[in-house]
Amino acid sequence: MQISVVFIPKCRRKTLYGQLRRDLGSVFRGLAEQKECKVEEEHLMPDHVHMLLSVPPKYSVSSVMGFLKGKSAIHIARVYAGRQINAQEMVEVIRENWRRIARSQVLLE
Repeated sequence: MQISVVFIPKCRRKTLYGQLRRDLGSVFRGLAEQKECKVEEEHLMPDHVHMLLSVPPKYSVSSVMGFLKGKSAIHIARVYAGRQINAQEMVEVIRENWRRIARSQVLLE
């Protein structure tokens, strides 16, 4: 099953820039592989991310998205803490985005 996911930071702030932007693509691909998923397409823009994921039927969409949410937030907090971005703020932005995605998935089902 293929699903389309869009991450949008609060108020469409341009928080995905520089090294973080370059790093997130490989982070999402690696995490998806751990759940036997595949990132078919991804487009990382300064203010949002588009991903097309292939999810095997044995995993629910919500479990895969929760896994990606949690692990990517942990990665960002560990790698980017104390650098140009505020890691805690970025984690909060990602959490809020995942909440929106979860709410939209519930509405679609």
